Amino acid sequence: MRNRGIFQRTGSALAAMALLSACGGGGGSSNSNVSLPTSANGGTPTPTPSSACSLRARQDWVAAQMDTWYLFPETLPANLNPAAFSSVQTYLDGLTETARNQGRDRFFTFITSIADENAFLQSGATAGFGIRLSYDTDQSRLFVVEAFENAPAFAAGLDRGSEITGIGTATNNIQSVTSLFAQGGSSAVSDALGPSTSGTSRVLRFTDAAGTEMTTTVTKATFSIRPLSTRYGVRIIEDRGRKIGYLNLRTFINSADSQLRDAFGQFRAEGVTELIVDFRYNGGGLVATADLMGDLMGRGRFASDTWSITRYRPSRSNNDETRNFQSEAQSIAPTKIAFIGTGGTASASELVINSMKSYLDADIALIGTDTFGKPVGQIGLDRAQCDDRLRVVAFAKQNADGEGDYYDGLANTLPRTCRADDDFATPLGDPAESSVAQALDFLAGESCTPIAPAGAKVSRGGQVAANIERQLLMPNAPNPAQREVPGTF
Repeated sequence: MRNRGIFQRTGSALAAMALLSACGGGGGSSNSNVSLPTSANGGTPTPTPSSACSLRARQDWVAAQMDTWYLFPETLPANLNPAAFSSVQTYLDGLTETARNQGRDRFFTFITSIADENAFLQSGATAGFGIRLSYDTDQSRLFVVEAFENAPAFAAGLDRGSEITGIGTATNNIQSVTSLFAQGGSSAVSDALGPSTSGTSRVLRFTDAAGTEMTTTVTKATFSIRPLSTRYGVRIIEDRGRKIGYLNLRTFINSADSQLRDAFGQFRAEGVTELIVDFRYNGGGLVATADLMGDLMGRGRFASDTWSITRYRPSRSNNDETRNFQSEAQSIAPTKIAFIGTGGTASASELVINSMKSYLDADIALIGTDTFGKPVGQIGLDRAQCDDRLRVVAFAKQNADGEGDYYDGLANTLPRTCRADDDFATPLGDPAESSVAQALDFLAGESCTPIAPAGAKVSRGGQVAANIERQLLMPNAPNPAQREVPGTF
């Protein structure tokens, strides 16, 4: 599912890397890829004659894979001239136009770099300032909603609640964020921040959460995004005489597995049975990690209990799979779960919520705003000599009750929802933060105002529900980290 997530699946006929993505392509992947005679899975691309990797050759390869694997084959155009398109991605966008207009493939099918995606999926490696940015669509204001602890921006003083008011390459050419929005909208702001390459510097003028204005030069560097923050990723909150486990998962990647086991081991040792799972910015990731998270919340489930169901197109139905709960030493048996979500919540995150619904029903709730709506996932098809990985929407996910198709978000599929703001003036994980406070009230049995579902906007970088006023900033051509961790720069 993508631009919001990654799924991992191994079947008898294929080992599929599946993404649940939220924004235009990412959001759900796995570590293994579909094996094809023309593909060398993973690894470093080998030298090849330029003709084999010409634009037309790459387009023809993509068209063949789409004909074989695409979940919605009936939507593919009968005749689409590749010569009319200047890149592989624009050609893919042409192939998926009908499904996109139907709201089923909102730029979820995309081409990416094998090397870059592997680096991110394995350890969270990327290059940038190390912040997530959100903008106010009414007032053209740009805010930091999260800062990664081991990255340049955090070291320079930017953190959740900081407002960036100016961007430049030097102190004498800083442009106000307001003027950038006026010139070219969010794309102009994204472009002003520069490419995602180590060594790129920008002068940022910002006001921190305390109201102090600063101007500083921040240089992008390579760093690894930690799935669970060392500051607020895992907490035990004492509330009304009960111990509540709080978990904030940034992304579903390989390095999350050990951190999740440690977190749930802590919850189990503390006797936690009520959870707040904060997915508010989680765009998805590996299906295998989503499966592990289900197992860690599945103590007391039988091995015959279904966690999720995977459905391919009829011609590929031999790859369909039912995945049951599996035993984990650290697992707990939650009695109530409050999931915090926004329009940035997609793919693998939505898979976890939808799957838990089958077992907790009204004892789970969505807190915040509606989710993105991506019940489909991608497999990864590699053509290593060109460093091309095609992420093609190839399967749909359902819960134990056979429920899926939440293309407009999860809010209208759940028995309980509670509207809450993303209070970025308050640290994540703080009981006083609006969404966390509302989650605590739900767990305590308090009433609330339901979320009004509004569906998701169709935007390559969008990942944002139409009923919220702030959006996570995304470039037109997001890198692997930006696809899975939306808003990252």
